[in-house]
Amino acid sequence: MVSERTDDETRLLVVAPDELRPTVEGTLRSSLRETVGDEPVTVSTAAEALETLADRRFDCVLTPHRLPDADLTGLDLLERIRERESECPVVLAPGEDGDESLAGEAVAAGVTEYVPGARSDDSLTAALERAIETGRDRRDRRERRERARQFSAIFDDPETYSWVATPDGRIRRTNETARESIAAGESEIRDHPLSELSWWSQFEDGESVIRDAIDRAADGNVAHRELVRGQTDGDDESATEPRTLEVTIRPVRNESGAVVSLLAQATDVTERARLEAELRESEALHRVTLNNMTDTVLITDDDGAFTYVCPNVNFIFGYSDDEIHEMGTIEDLLGPGLFDREELAEDGVLTNIECTATDKAGREHTLLVNVREVSIQGGTTLYSCRDITKRKRREEALTALHQTARELLYAETDREIANAVVEDATDVLDLEATAAYLFDTDENVLQPAARSSGLAELHGPLSPQRAGTRSIPGDVFVERESRFFANVRDSPRLSNPTTGLRSAAFVPLGDHGVFLAGSADEDAFDEVARELTDLLAATAEAALDRVERERTLRERDRELKRRNRQLTRLNRINEIIREIDQALVQAETREEIERAVCERLTTADRFSFAWIGSADTGGERLESRAHGGADRGQDYLDGVSLSLEGPATEPAVRTAIDREVTVVPNVVDGLHDREQSWRKEALTREYQSIISVPLSYDEFTYGVLAVYADRPEAFDEVTRTVLEELGETIASAIAAVERKSALLSDASTRLEFDVRDENFVFTRLARRADCAVSFDGGVRQHEDGASVFATVEGASPSDIATAAADLVTVEDVQVIRGEEGESDGDDEGNDDVDGNADGDDGEASTTGGTVLLELSRPFLALRLADHGVILRSVEATPEGADVVVDVPRSVDARGSADVVSTTFSDVELRSKRSVDRTTPRDLRSELLDRLTDRQLEVVQLAYYGGYFESPRERSGEEVAETLGISAAAFYRHNRTVQRKLLSLLFDELGVPANTTPMVE
Repeated sequence: MVSERTDDETRLLVVAPDELRPTVEGTLRSSLRETVGDEPVTVSTAAEALETLADRRFDCVLTPHRLPDADLTGLDLLERIRERESECPVVLAPGEDGDESLAGEAVAAGVTEYVPGARSDDSLTAALERAIETGRDRRDRRERRERARQFSAIFDDPETYSWVATPDGRIRRTNETARESIAAGESEIRDHPLSELSWWSQFEDGESVIRDAIDRAADGNVAHRELVRGQTDGDDESATEPRTLEVTIRPVRNESGAVVSLLAQATDVTERARLEAELRESEALHRVTLNNMTDTVLITDDDGAFTYVCPNVNFIFGYSDDEIHEMGTIEDLLGPGLFDREELAEDGVLTNIECTATDKAGREHTLLVNVREVSIQGGTTLYSCRDITKRKRREEALTALHQTARELLYAETDREIANAVVEDATDVLDLEATAAYLFDTDENVLQPAARSSGLAELHGPLSPQRAGTRSIPGDVFVERESRFFANVRDSPRLSNPTTGLRSAAFVPLGDHGVFLAGSADEDAFDEVARELTDLLAATAEAALDRVERERTLRERDRELKRRNRQLTRLNRINEIIREIDQALVQAETREEIERAVCERLTTADRFSFAWIGSADTGGERLESRAHGGADRGQDYLDGVSLSLEGPATEPAVRTAIDREVTVVPNVVDGLHDREQSWRKEALTREYQSIISVPLSYDEFTYGVLAVYADRPEAFDEVTRTVLEELGETIASAIAAVERKSALLSDASTRLEFDVRDENFVFTRLARRADCAVSFDGGVRQHEDGASVFATVEGASPSDIATAAADLVTVEDVQVIRGEEGESDGDDEGNDDVDGNADGDDGEASTTGGTVLLELSRPFLALRLADHGVILRSVEATPEGADVVVDVPRSVDARGSADVVSTTFSDVELRSKRSVDRTTPRDLRSELLDRLTDRQLEVVQLAYYGGYFESPRERSGEEVAETLGISAAAFYRHNRTVQRKLLSLLFDELGVPANTTPMVE
């Protein structure tokens, strides 16, 4: 039989002896690859070529003249081919065997191409291409004739009504059957519209249906329609029988794909339609019956042989009904001794007989069988079998799951739950491989918590999995959706491609982890297995939730107890702090402060011992200034080394040197260290833990506070913080009483410093303006900083304002006096107001003057004032500055020097001497108490502005304008300050003051 082929294939048969085959095939393969789509079929002999041509059709045959056959040559092969198929192209390439005589014989025999002996590859290629093209043309003509014959056979089928029409539906050709149907000739209906044939009017909507089908076919689509003629009643000739026609109209296209004609065919399918309708009704009935039937029905005779087998028998047993019949008897299927024959004969029916049967695949099924006596076509016993395998399996699994749930009620940890679930899952799910991952919140990783031995054999060890989509457990945990795999190897997220698992289920355990179950068999998870897996995972999740809630409650309870203890300690500490704060407020001296602190810390057995120490005069050792607690506390201080020059071992000494808080949680630690002998002394007096804090305030250190407790770990973080803040509070209170003492003291220590710090504000101003800037100690403090009056020499005050424009530490600059063009004389009419006359006018000043500087914090004068130290003067030049401070006798001069030294990067203490004030300190304090801030501001601005100079450098109106007040208000404030000053002075000297009241 000739093989099928496609239209665009080109098949070439090459006859070449074995010795020439490689050369011929290589030549053809390189030269004819585009012409010949397939590889040439190569044979060695003429006999093989004829045998191949009998099985397959070729477009061309290439043969030499000399062949290995004993009695056949290339010319003989040509003649044999022509006998079989006259149109098959044959190319004869005799090579060196060719001559004119052979060429003539070949042409006479009908060779398509003859390649002379002196051929080349190009000539052979050209000959083959011409022959193949000839073969294709012949093949096309042959195929067209064949299609025409096939079309005629189809078109003239007597069982079919056929028409050929134009694309617009006009008839061009009709077969005999179609003409007979309307009793018309070919010429009568030619060019008649197909849709208007009277034949179609017999059918319902016939003409419109055919017209619609023609339009669809004209658009290039095949149109299928069905026409139905109903039955009519009557005895006359017009009565008709029902009839159904199947009409198909196909488009016919030309080579370019355009629709050039339509082929319409109609077939009478009345009988087929009737049979199909009956079949559909029968199928519908059977479908309803089978869809609603859950049992398999079997009928046997008295010997148990099958007389009827229900078609759905394969759903339970896997056998076909024929295989059931061949099986033999019912006992071979359901087993012997299913029921008692006598009992059946007595009752007529036996119900709910449970038995086990094995299906064709070897799987066991649990059946519920009803047996009834019948008499149907030779059958006497009817068996109704219901498969309850899933229900039985579900019941057994639920029983095991109930037991697992009871065990989980007593589990106390996540791992206990994981182990119990994995262990019981084998019974619940009937699967050999199970495991559980638990989520580690510290590392955000799913950690393997438990696995069965079956999983270890199939899969090996489990590795931690990160939460995310890169692994199956991680994806299930994040998405919280179960994944069931018929074959887990199909998943691209499988982390172990060598696993022996096939079926696998990954079920999330809420926020706790993932449960894994699997088997070496594929498709192990049916509906019941999936349901049970989800139930088991839900049970585990509920147990994990319970453990987490209990754990959270325990942690909350522990935290509540811890906080209660902490709150108790905090209340105790707060009580101590309140008592100490009250004592600090009432204390008048440093000694009272130190004594009160030690007493409050040790009263009511709060702490065992507390003491405050400071460095002695030489700075060589700590000296106790006050202590509280048991009498043995003093013995402790006498028994330990408090030297500041040796190794810093005792906590108080360490704090005094480092100025840092020192905490000893447990004195026993390091007890046998020879360099820490103080620990033995402390334990002897039952001191178990120690804390020492520095008494520091704004870089001034007033000593060390050390507290000793009779239990280890007595000083937690809260207590440590409170005592550290207490140290600052004590230092602040000491500074306050020393400031008060300094105000009442007439004796002080004067310190003079040589400052070479380029960042000092006065030095920077002097360098920028190339002048001298001095400050005589007049400071007015306000919320954001301080105001000082500075004297300028060698430059205009406006130069200072310009120099300070971009300095962060200078908030504002105001020229008080010294600007060029200012009047040095008195304003007109001022004599009557001031009561004196300054008659001379001064000359205009171009250099020197006074400016008011608004300085931001921190300013050296303010820091020193907090400790009772006075910044007496500053004299700055472009090269540096001289700073002078006065330290009252009650204030530590060394600490004051340290404040100045730490403020500047380059500073040197030039001199230190004692000075006495000529004016009693209480006179100055009393005056400041009597003056308001506004009055002091007015008189300071007037003083530094040159108002009190003679002649005056600024008038009262100019000073008032600078202050932003009226002239009358300025004079009123000025007189009030003068009156208060004179009144205070006369009271101090014992001179009676004028008792006439003055209006302020």
